[in-house]
Amino acid sequence: MGDRPDPHPTVLLTGFGPFPGITVNASTALVKGLARSARQAIPDFRFIAAILPTDWDRAPPTIARLHRRHAPVLALHFGVAASARGFRIETEARNICHASRDAAGNLPAASRLMAEGADVCPVTVSAPMLAAALQAKGYPVSLSDNAGGYLCNAVLYHSLTIAGGPGRNCQVGFVHIPADVSRPPLTLTGAIAGAFEIVKEALASLTINSPPR
Repeated sequence: MGDRPDPHPTVLLTGFGPFPGITVNASTALVKGLARSARQAIPDFRFIAAILPTDWDRAPPTIARLHRRHAPVLALHFGVAASARGFRIETEARNICHASRDAAGNLPAASRLMAEGADVCPVTVSAPMLAAALQAKGYPVSLSDNAGGYLCNAVLYHSLTIAGGPGRNCQVGFVHIPADVSRPPLTLTGAIAGAFEIVKEALASLTINSPPR
């Protein structure tokens, strides 16, 4: 007999692999550590950690497969930004691609992510609520309406588009952390602890406003 499906609602947590200029992506260690902490502390949810390829061709279908396979009720994506000085919580994704090479050395095929897609997709988690929760705990945090034109923005845009499809019930958010978490104002330990606060706050809102299936 095969294993029974896990009855717990799924939370999808993603980070990225390396890309030009970033040989070790801090979001990889963040997501792995966050998933371990969340599994131990929040047993009523199933946590899936995935490291996405920083690749124009591979990242979007990878996100689609993860949504299709796991049907998450919450998808939180993490990436690094050289300009971030703490947690930078994104409020929207834009239907744009900058001409920047990915980990495979390739450029995007077009200047838009989806030819017929919306120009802007707002995140469906409450970014101000998450920022307020982090600020109350003393973490450096800011809100941003510009996720960039690279793979972070692309993944957020595709995840929001998929999560907003028929029959879907998934809230989506994106958080940037500094590229270097080896020292303050945000170390890796602090980043994992703060990201755990984000997960708790997002799930509290989810269970109140959108009961899991």
